[in-house]
Amino acid sequence: MGRYINAVCRLCRREGEKLFLKGPRCTTPKCALAKRSYTPGQHGQGRRQKLSNYGLQLREKQKAKWMYGVLERQFRRYFQIASKSKGVTGKVLLQLLERRLDNVIFRLGWGLSRAQSRQIVRHNFVYVNSKRVNIPSYLINKDDIIQLEAKEDAKKKIKENLELTRERSIPSWLEFDPNELKAKVLRLPEKDDIPSAIQEQLIVELYSK
Repeated sequence: MGRYINAVCRLCRREGEKLFLKGPRCTTPKCALAKRSYTPGQHGQGRRQKLSNYGLQLREKQKAKWMYGVLERQFRRYFQIASKSKGVTGKVLLQLLERRLDNVIFRLGWGLSRAQSRQIVRHNFVYVNSKRVNIPSYLINKDDIIQLEAKEDAKKKIKENLELTRERSIPSWLEFDPNELKAKVLRLPEKDDIPSAIQEQLIVELYSK
């Protein structure tokens, strides 16, 4: 499964906003965007060009991709699924991205970032409905039970992450028991449940051309 392996701080600088790809570190003075608010590259410090409609659509799609850690081929497949589903295409697309198992682990605070949450899933620590799932793109459903099953040192690390992310509120569509390290999906996520400001209509317009 493909993944982005280059410097992620460049992505935030390219989009001109924090994508929180390194978790809590993005809120410290060490954040690359705080140090260098201009785009990366040789001409990054020059004046930002005004984007065309296509440019705005492209940047919004790229932003969503980087945030959820999805490459182009998989992101396009999500759009195809959303376009064939009932409901508003843009909202269904965001719902699919939010339903990814690695994103759910991130929302629960088990991982400091989506990249770390992906690693937790790949290391066979996560069980869904009592079955081990090690596929980060696995889509959760309503009433699913998500539980952590790992050795004590791994559980200790997860609890440390929970302490670091205690100010991050658990989404209302998830119910979490921190003592048992168990969560239940109460319902599927809605657009209002997503804290990040993604203009999904621009993405729909881009792929609909």
